[in-house]
Amino acid sequence: MSYQQSSQLYFRLLNYLKPYWVVFAISLVGMVLTAASEVALPVLIKPFLDGTFVDKNPSLLTWTPIAVVLLFLCRGVGGFLAQFGSSWVGNKIVLDLRQEMHARILELPLSSLQSTKSGSVISRFTFDVNQVQYAVTQVVTVLVKDFLTLFGLFFYLLYLDWKLTAITLIMAPPISVAVKYFNKRMRASSRATQDSMGELTSRVQETVDCAKVIRVYEGFKPEGNRFFETTNKLRGAIMKQVSAAAANVPIVQFFAALATGVVIYYVTLQAQSNDASVGGFVSFLAAMLMMTAPIKRLAGVTEHLQRGLAAAESIFQLIDQSSEEDGGVIVGKLSGKIEFRNVSFAYTPNDGPVLKNISLCINSGERVAIVGASGSGKTTLSNLLPRFYEVTSGSLLVDDQEIQSLSLKSLRKNIALVSQETSLFNDTILANITYGSNQAKSQDEIRAAAEAAYVLEFAEKMPNGLRTVVGEHGSNLSGGQRQRVAIARAILKDAQVVILDEATSALDSESEKYIQEALEILTRGKTTIIIAHRFTTIEKADRIVVLDGGRIVEQGNHADLLSAGGVYANLYALQSSGFSTSL
Repeated sequence: MSYQQSSQLYFRLLNYLKPYWVVFAISLVGMVLTAASEVALPVLIKPFLDGTFVDKNPSLLTWTPIAVVLLFLCRGVGGFLAQFGSSWVGNKIVLDLRQEMHARILELPLSSLQSTKSGSVISRFTFDVNQVQYAVTQVVTVLVKDFLTLFGLFFYLLYLDWKLTAITLIMAPPISVAVKYFNKRMRASSRATQDSMGELTSRVQETVDCAKVIRVYEGFKPEGNRFFETTNKLRGAIMKQVSAAAANVPIVQFFAALATGVVIYYVTLQAQSNDASVGGFVSFLAAMLMMTAPIKRLAGVTEHLQRGLAAAESIFQLIDQSSEEDGGVIVGKLSGKIEFRNVSFAYTPNDGPVLKNISLCINSGERVAIVGASGSGKTTLSNLLPRFYEVTSGSLLVDDQEIQSLSLKSLRKNIALVSQETSLFNDTILANITYGSNQAKSQDEIRAAAEAAYVLEFAEKMPNGLRTVVGEHGSNLSGGQRQRVAIARAILKDAQVVILDEATSALDSESEKYIQEALEILTRGKTTIIIAHRFTTIEKADRIVVLDGGRIVEQGNHADLLSAGGVYANLYALQSSGFSTSL
């Protein structure tokens, strides 16, 4: 990214200051007060030394201490306003950025979200935003306060001796060249640090998620090696960043010291020839020495600025991604008629199609089971209906309307989903059951859904009943219990279209019997798509659709398909004989 683009990026960050401009303006006032108090200190030195040690003015002995106390009081107030105000604004900006990123994640197409490492996404929320906060607020604080201090001291030096001050400006070009060079190095190393931090987060998350596999398969050593490689890569990126920052400040200080040395030599010559007063000499020297601190901070602030700009690039890459394409047609309650017309689908243009020329009409209220060997496209087919993915070719219609023309909110309001990947939130059982309900549900309705899904059977044995916290990913519940909660959530939603993707896969035979009875009653009159690996789940479906290699090869009821002796009959025979088949 060029420096012109860097300025555009920084101004985009500064736009986040607009809602909080009053507080930030107060912090700027504090910066001005702090800078003015620093400039005033060498200004007071000249009249104090000349007035007391040369002119013997007794009034200065009284007023100078008072002026010094007031000066530092002003400096303290200014410093508090600057620090507190900028920190308050910075944390508000962090809040806004996190909200904006989270909102964007909720709106991203699943294909975009799943192609991004989760660790990289998490790193943007935890690491990158803090770098941006410093770049937006603390960097501005340093720039404003220290630039004002430098300008004030510089003009005071001009007032004391403009010729000598002009000589010191010779050092400005080499300082600017050094700063520009190290800025480029720090930006590149900052980008590498961001990427490495995302990899580290992913590695730690993977270690936690795969803890059982690591222990059973003795993966301690390879995991330790992989973690070392990741952390060592992060260490290398950070050290490159540190080396650039560490070299930047002393080089700038060296040129500033050269200028100070020239000044000291020149003023000493003036003092020997009685051309300079004691107060003027000390005041000039003090002002020169006081300039080194803001120069050092300004040189060091580029490190934080480059970190912040690199982090901003990462954050805006997420924020600027396109949301799901939404149709404009808002629909109420759908009847549930679904039609696939020559639908084909591929996850990426370079991959082969997962579904090939699927033509299927599901009538309103019909219960259709989708079966087939693993990888035949069953789950992919069901994922097209809520528009988790867009069809590659062909048309998908709901109630005779193109699905792309419908608003996502109104479409998904009519769909309930229970998938094989049970998703529960770290909240109570009750909160998970009522999650996302279109309207407030009564306690009787909630209990009826929980009872129908066989949740009360285990929840009432817990000390807190339905208010028991399920833990992260439902870790406090068994696999079967988690699926029952998910089924209760779908039942409570009372949507016209129900998708059951391996909804009973984690249930024991006894629990499955109760769930099947509940689902048969509660899905009556609703369009239901059932994907299951157990034939007991699909035998009573109105129609069974058999997929093979992404194509529909058979359709019919259970009895007709068995008598046909085709793919379905072979799968049924394998499972009946005791072989585990994945449908």
